[in-house]
Amino acid sequence: MMHSSELTQGLAAIGLELTPDQITLLEGYLGLLAKWNQTYNLTAIRESERMVSYHLLDSLTLVPHLAGGTRLLDVGSGGGMPGIPAAIARPDLQVVLLDSNHKKTTFLRQAAIELKLNNVTVITDRVEAYQPAEKFDRITSRAFSELAEFVKLSRHLLAADGQFVAMKGVYPYEEIAQLPEGFVVAEVLPLAVPGLDAERHLVRVVAR
Repeated sequence: MMHSSELTQGLAAIGLELTPDQITLLEGYLGLLAKWNQTYNLTAIRESERMVSYHLLDSLTLVPHLAGGTRLLDVGSGGGMPGIPAAIARPDLQVVLLDSNHKKTTFLRQAAIELKLNNVTVITDRVEAYQPAEKFDRITSRAFSELAEFVKLSRHLLAADGQFVAMKGVYPYEEIAQLPEGFVVAEVLPLAVPGLDAERHLVRVVAR
């Protein structure tokens, strides 16, 4: 399963420069995702061609918006999106993949081992119960819950100067209106994902 050309063209379109080794790691991750998906039901998308845009490129649109961050928490990571592509693109970033589903975290641990991602830690826990020794300056989610619920359940994990960077589809007007007290939207950015014919937005939320 080789999708180097689609990946390379997609990366150029989103303005992200990666090394050949990083592209090889992304392809390796895609291969593992497709293989494990046959028995673990990690994603509803089964065609590897569609996985390039729906999973890899979509996840990688987050990376330019992580500038300044050193510790990233991916809440409800599932099959590892956007955390694993972000970890591959930013090897200097410490990434924690958090999911309460044991089958999914089994896959995530195996993927991190096989891809030799030393900057990735996998945790099996519910987000509201997770109590790490160190908090996170960036917290993301791609398909975990509505924005207000995401912030409520994970706000104890945010560092004092941290940001939530939530990946959403259409502009989430209602979800923004329901944010818990003490949090405000810093910006909402439209994301253009090559090969994906759907609206995507990044919502940056900060404490007041």
